[in-house]
Amino acid sequence: MAVIEMRNITKRFGSVVANNCINFSLERGEIHALLGENGAGKTTLMRILYGLYHADQGEILVDDRPVHIASPREAIALGIGMVSQHFTLVPPLSVAENVVLGYIKGLRFDPTAAHRQVAEAASRYSIEIDPTMLVRHLSVGERQRVEILKALYRNARVLILDEPTSVLTPQEANALFESLERLRKAGLSVIFISHKLNEVMAICDRITVLRQGRVIGTAAKDSITPAELARMMVSQSSQETLRREQSPRGEVCLALKGVSALDKKGLPALKNINLEVRSGEILGIAGVSGNGQTELAEVLFGTLKPSSGQIILDGKDLQGADPDQFLNAGIGRIPEDRHQAILGELTVAENMVLERLDEFTQHGLLDYQQVRAYSERLIAEYQIKALPTDRMRTLSGGNIQKVILARVLSRQPRVIVASQPTRGLDVGATEYVRSKLLEQRERGVAVLLISEDLDEVLALSDRIAVMYEGQIVGTLRTEEATLEQLGMMMAGSWKPSEEDAG
Repeated sequence: MAVIEMRNITKRFGSVVANNCINFSLERGEIHALLGENGAGKTTLMRILYGLYHADQGEILVDDRPVHIASPREAIALGIGMVSQHFTLVPPLSVAENVVLGYIKGLRFDPTAAHRQVAEAASRYSIEIDPTMLVRHLSVGERQRVEILKALYRNARVLILDEPTSVLTPQEANALFESLERLRKAGLSVIFISHKLNEVMAICDRITVLRQGRVIGTAAKDSITPAELARMMVSQSSQETLRREQSPRGEVCLALKGVSALDKKGLPALKNINLEVRSGEILGIAGVSGNGQTELAEVLFGTLKPSSGQIILDGKDLQGADPDQFLNAGIGRIPEDRHQAILGELTVAENMVLERLDEFTQHGLLDYQQVRAYSERLIAEYQIKALPTDRMRTLSGGNIQKVILARVLSRQPRVIVASQPTRGLDVGATEYVRSKLLEQRERGVAVLLISEDLDEVLALSDRIAVMYEGQIVGTLRTEEATLEQLGMMMAGSWKPSEEDAG
């Protein structure tokens, strides 16, 4: 019996048809994957189910009974929970306070009881988190865990997970899968949105593929292959294989010498980092999440001050420089959380010029005609599905990343620091971002690629440096690296190298 059934769901935003007569069903006790490129209509469909959007036509049935879901509160009352890609946490509050927020019975709040109850829930669902920690002190991955725990804490019968593993380590993802499997056996139904086909094949029972707002097909996992799913998800033009041609490396553009730094908790995050990135090469940084990669990017963005060491760009020491000085020195920044790199309420055009406002300002006023013309050119060049006047918050993840790419690359940086540049993106957007990084490499730019996707690191990098507990434990040329060797280095089973190899 279907616990959820969506019939002929259609949703329009102006002239754009986001969902076109979609039929979707979720059985009791199943994990049903929803796949498709960004902009295919997956999130819109789920927001309709959760009461955030209202369909223009169609109907929703819960337990074979027609319902009208006008708000998330009504969805929750029906036993439907949703974990969005965009965090809805209150940073000044603790983990426990965020989890129980809006779910407290009575007028009094007992923090001790809340901490105990949330700790028990976290243990039950195998989610490692400290209930007493303030959310503002948590990493991106830890915040995602709180969002998942918050939904599970409410004992939802139907759980919508939108890219739940995009910021989790492999170990955390496995723990989540184990929890979902236990919950599924107990009768929980899960809608699992993911761009990772291996995850879908590992955890899901059925798979529905959306493309351009329509259902392309639904199949049982055992009746379809990952290759067939990929062909259903993307157009032929998106399936071209990236080719990384060998080319000679140039001079050292960026060098880190003995760089150490503390994290937000005051603990050592980077320990004596020595790295060199040359023009015309991609140096990949591999490692399990939480081993200093985030802090390494922040140091190179100028948002985290090193406690010691030198950061040298083209012979100039940037130690102590602020973010604007790093930017003006020629470092292009692609942060791991793309939503922190934009202002959602501003337009696409305004976001395009955020890092170079002085160039579009006359007599203290922004020249909007010049900004619009500039953004129209970049929108066309980077194939962004948006208008200059669209609010950034209305764009899909892939198009937001394209806006960030356009903003960064249009400045023709000497060095690009790309942190998790394809996290949470669909197949087509992922290939696009990777191709742009390779184009920059061919242009002679030095690229530092920080990624937890080992396949991505191997596909793009000329050399690979592995981080473990804030240290570089080894650097290898990609053609010499083996998965076994990299795995040992990432697990800490490798003696740190005396100096950078290659």
